[in-house]
Amino acid sequence: MTEINGELMYELLKKLHQRFDKVDIAISELRADHMTLRGQLHVLQGDVNNVRVSIGHIESRLDRIENRLELREFQEAQARFEPQP
Repeated sequence: MTEINGELMYELLKKLHQRFDKVDIAISELRADHMTLRGQLHVLQGDVNNVRVSIGHIESRLDRIENRLELREFQEAQARFEPQP
């Protein structure tokens, strides 16, 4: 059986330290990617909200146009029954 001495333990600890440094770097990169994705998602949500507002404006304009058309159709239908000079 090999003897465990201070040098072997030092080498093992040094390798573990290097691996933990790599893990720390990987976690930092993942956090940065996560923050980037959150930012992009936030921008996307803003775009969706803007589209919803635009659709709301279009719907209200369409409602007004439909109301005007109904009034005009009503006037045209009523004009048929009024006496013509």
